[in-house]
Amino acid sequence: MADDVNSSSRQPGWRGWVRNPQDFYGGLALVILALLAFWASWNLPGMRGFAFGPGTAPRLFAALLLVTGTAVALMGFFTDGPPLEHYRARGIVFICGAILFFAAAIRPLGLVITSYIALMITAAATEDVRWLETAIWAAVLTVFCAILFPYALNLPLQLWPRL
Repeated sequence: MADDVNSSSRQPGWRGWVRNPQDFYGGLALVILALLAFWASWNLPGMRGFAFGPGTAPRLFAALLLVTGTAVALMGFFTDGPPLEHYRARGIVFICGAILFFAAAIRPLGLVITSYIALMITAAATEDVRWLETAIWAAVLTVFCAILFPYALNLPLQLWPRL
């Protein structure tokens, strides 16, 4: 009886073959990203003998991404999964906004203030954010970044705003 319900709910044509559309389209997006990386690294010299060229690592990672994306997309044909959810732009808007804010504010505001505000902006990407926990976690991550980048990695980042 369950097989009759599942087989009658499938759509005819190639879309009926995709049993897990989230995996299929996610894998397809990874394949497209890998092909874009191959195209972007096309003019970079590759490996010569045992010496790596500037194009070796991007092509290597693009190849791994291509294999992974193909495997994930193929799993969409063989495993059952949930249907696609409706597309929401909220996450993309807040994440991109936080990146743009960080890029614009890192020099005038310094690493501490900028990273804390950027983390709070990224938290707004989801509708079910808990602001108290987010504020605490953003403070912990900000302290970690303030120790990691200027001291552990010796990067020339100012911690506080210039007066």
